[in-house]
Amino acid sequence: MASARQILKGARLRQLAVQAGFDLCGFAAPEPIEPRVLLEWLEAGFSADMDWMSERIEKRLDVRALFPEARTVMALGCNYWREDTDAPIARYARGRDYHATLKDRIRTLRRLLKEEAPDIRTYSSIDSGQVMEKVWAVRAGLGYVGKSGCLITEPFGSWVVLAVMILDVEVDGYSPGPMPDRCGRCRLCIDACPTHAILPNAQVDASKCLSYWTIESEGAIPTPIAETMENIVFGCDVCQSVCPLNNFPVVAQERFAPRAVGQLTTRELAAMTREEYQRLVPGTPLARAQYDGLRRNAAYALGAANDSSACDVLEVLAHDDSEKVREAARWALKRLAS
Repeated sequence: MASARQILKGARLRQLAVQAGFDLCGFAAPEPIEPRVLLEWLEAGFSADMDWMSERIEKRLDVRALFPEARTVMALGCNYWREDTDAPIARYARGRDYHATLKDRIRTLRRLLKEEAPDIRTYSSIDSGQVMEKVWAVRAGLGYVGKSGCLITEPFGSWVVLAVMILDVEVDGYSPGPMPDRCGRCRLCIDACPTHAILPNAQVDASKCLSYWTIESEGAIPTPIAETMENIVFGCDVCQSVCPLNNFPVVAQERFAPRAVGQLTTRELAAMTREEYQRLVPGTPLARAQYDGLRRNAAYALGAANDSSACDVLEVLAHDDSEKVREAARWALKRLAS
């Protein structure tokens, strides 16, 4: 068995990553991230009210502040595209929560690494800590950041979710940098964004983004945003759906298959009972919006669609116990009546 102090072979680590269930794997040296990558975005106010993005910045910009022994950053990715219905829920959120799936695979990968190098130490992150996974995916050669702000990979387009495992050992080769930019002069994602949230330099203004408003926000959604929510209840795939680099998707592993809740219509989500919510939503990303948040979003979406057949559902929601659900339903009814 190898010693954790030895330089490990990247080819072998990639084999282990695939064995653990990952589709993509690359390596980068743990050099600090240029501060402007994050600070300019924060200073421009593009983080909306996600104040946690400005916390512990030193750890976001330098993985060695999180894990002083860091010698290698292993960037990992999984394709999640599955062919299914045109649901009002973003594709990544239609099945099991990807955080749980990636955590399972990280645990498997750590076990496999320990078998190769028993003394190895690692630190992992899956889109919920201070590690900037997309930056490391670019540095490790998994892809590049397209005009949409999404990571675009060669085999899977932008239909990927990311994780990072930091190692206290070196590998025998690191990526020379990001993949070549294939966006060219195309600006379909910019033009198609319903709220004009996509900005120059591959930046996204979260204060305009429908993913932010349908997942992170808890109060009333401003009318200019709400009016764009037709067929959008949780997350938004518009920029990815119009991208030509996503025209030839690869079907993901069964673990990413949609669950029943991922096939519900906007009306069915609006009319969801608490019992149905408890049966269908736990264990999926939709749980983040909670019961009232999902129904609030669905009410706005029905209004945005000018769906007069939904008046009966909206009339019920207009007298709901939740203030934000009532506000959304009354906004929708007023719009339908105008």
